[in-house]
Parts: sequence; C-alpha cells; structure tokens
Amino acid sequence: MKRRIASWENDHSVPDEFYVPLICEALSVDPAELGLGSATGQDSGLLETRYPPTPEEAFRAVDQLWRADLHGFEPLLLSEASQHAWSEASLRWLVAPEPSFPCAPGASGVCVGLTDVAMIKTTSDMFAQLDDRFGGEHARQSVVQYLSRDVAPLLTGQYSEAIGRALFSTVAESTLLAGWMSYDACHHGLAQRYFLQALRLAQDGDDRRLAGSILSAMSHQATFLGNYTEGATLARAARMGISGVATPTLMAQFHAMEARALARTGDTRACEMALNEATKALESRNRSDEPEWITYFDEAELAAEAAHCFRDVNAARRAVAHAENAMSGSHIRSDFFATMVLADAHLHAGDAEEACRVALDALDLGEQLKSARCVSYLREFRNGLSTAGDTAAVRTFREQVSEHRLWVAAENRPEKR
Repeated sequence: MKRRIASWENDHSVPDEFYVPLICEALSVDPAELGLGSATGQDSGLLETRYPPTPEEAFRAVDQLWRADLHGFEPLLLSEASQHAWSEASLRWLVAPEPSFPCAPGASGVCVGLTDVAMIKTTSDMFAQLDDRFGGEHARQSVVQYLSRDVAPLLTGQYSEAIGRALFSTVAESTLLAGWMSYDACHHGLAQRYFLQALRLAQDGDDRRLAGSILSAMSHQATFLGNYTEGATLARAARMGISGVATPTLMAQFHAMEARALARTGDTRACEMALNEATKALESRNRSDEPEWITYFDEAELAAEAAHCFRDVNAARRAVAHAENAMSGSHIRSDFFATMVLADAHLHAGDAEEACRVALDALDLGEQLKSARCVSYLREFRNGLSTAGDTAAVRTFREQVSEHRLWVAAENRPEKR
C-alpha cells in the first residue's frame, strides 16, 4: 500500500476505481479536489453546464468549481463550451421569478457583515488590475485560491437578507472575473461554467445590471469561439433583460457585442446599425450614474470594437481609422488587441510593410502579457502574413520577432478554441 501511495504522489500512476472512494472518504474531499480525473458520481456534476435552480445549488456548484480548478482537475480545464448552456442560461435568467434567498443561511457558519463584502470587492479589484496589466494567465490561480479558501465559507455563513444580496452580487462580480481570466487563458468550458454561476449569483443578488454584463461576457466568448448566432442572441438578451434599469454605457456595450457577432456573419448593414446604436448610447451617458465596473467602456473601447467589426467585414480602411482611435494608454491588453487589429487591417489593405511595423509595436506592448487570446490574435496575423509574399519587409519582420515570447507561442502552441 505504501508503494502505491508513493507512486500516486510522484505522478507515476493514478488510483484505480477501488481506491478513489476510500481516499476521498478518508480525507473528506471530492475526487476533483485531489486532481483525480475519473468522473465518479461525486465529481461528474462538475462537467455539467447547467444553470443552478436554487441559491443553495449555486453555492455548492461554484465552490466545487473553485476547488476543482485550484487542484487542476484536467477534464474541467480541457472541457469545451456548450452552445446549449448559453441558450438555457439566458432564457432561464430572462424568465426567472423574483430573486431567491437561501432557505436557511448557515446557522452555524461565520457571521458575515458589510466589512466582509467590502473586503471581497477590494481584493477582486486588485486582481482585476493584475488581469488587465498582465493577462488572465498571470494571477488566475491566485484568484481561484482566494475565492475557494476565503470567500466560499462566507456564502454559507450567517447574514441578513440585505447583506446576503450584497454578498451574492459581489461574489458574482468576482466569479465573473475568474470567468474572464479563464476565457483569456482559453479554458473555455471552465470559463463558461464560471459565467453561468456568476449569472445565478447576480440573479439572487438582485443585480440585473451585473447579470446583463455577464451575458455580455458570454456573448464575447461565443463570438470568439465561432458561435456567432449565439453571440448576437446573448447580447440581445442582455439588452432586453435590463431594459428597465439599463444605463447608456451598458447599452452601448451590449450593442457593440451584437455588432461583433454580426460582423462575423458578414451582415454589414446590421453590424453598422448596431454600432450606430452603441455610439448614440455612449454619447448620452452620465458617468456618475454608471456602475463602477463598466466605466472602463469609453470612446476608445467602442473604437476598438468598431475596428474589429470593420476588419471582419473586410472594410480595411474603416478598420484602420477606428483602430487608430482605440489606444487608451491605460489598458495594456486592450491596446494590444487594438494594435493587432490595426496590423490586420493594414494587411488586408495590401500594406504588408506597415502591417509588420504595427505588429512589432503590438509585440513590444504585449511582452508582459500572459494571455492565450493574445496568442490567438498573433496566430491569425501570422496566417494572413503567409499570403503577403516573401517580401523584404516580411523577411525582416520574421527575423525581428523570431525570439519574441508571444510570437514563439503563436507558432508553437496548438489552437485552443
């Protein structure tokens, strides 16, 4: 038996089906927490993409996700996003009754107050800054560890209804961040599951604005993965679902997400109409009335979205014009994306030399980013560059970037979409 345990600890083998339940019972943990990949009845639920029907199930599901993610449960990390889950979640949220509340908040759990809620918010804001500056792969595990070890016990603690609502909303925002970071790392099935749990927590926190933003994140991911119809539908569901409490900036973002999806379908007219609606909405905003977490979406962000759209409908000159207005100087990853779209647009316009110059700027800008999405942008540019011919500018560019970390990753890393 000692020899078997030593073999498991050194990753030379995994426990067989007979030993897995015994080990888990002895340690009072789920198989996923030990990184055991066999989907027994205890952990198979982790691989489901289902909208939790009750707050209690949401607490259990998100706690299991955090722990499984923290312990590297491979079937979860390698899972794919589900088209059906996007549709089910948006519909169930749209038709949901009044927000639920746990039948009996933990009578023996820790007492939760507004100070605890504020600490979660402050800590999550710090992680969001790291994500923005260094990419989702930089501190993703640290976020998950914090949620699993510090935040999970609060969900089953003792709190009043008012504090509970604030807690659910704040944890939803933190879980949304974990979803964004997982998406940026191209763990797409895991990211989708985080988005689903965040949506349920936002529902129970009676925070429809945040819920709409979560649907917008789902739309972004769906479009990135090539599910353009679902991307447009999720953006419309977000807009419809918060119509009574919407702010101009939120509506602008939702219209922009719809435009991104429509551009990928080739529907130029509908894409331009959505972009026009986004522009009108953003022009009418009052920053003091906006949720703090959406204020980043400004003229530069909208210009970046428009640049993506016009690149995708092959309007290269218009893409260039918008991309040149999309550099905020304060959001490194967003500026990287916008710069790469500018490079793509120059390439589509037939100016390979300028495209290479701009792409080199993007690589220098993104040197500190750990983001699989950034790598995917470079891979798309590299594929386009292969059609530009073996010119002196292209050869020089390839020599200059041959040892750039992100470029090497784009050449060597398999596609993770």
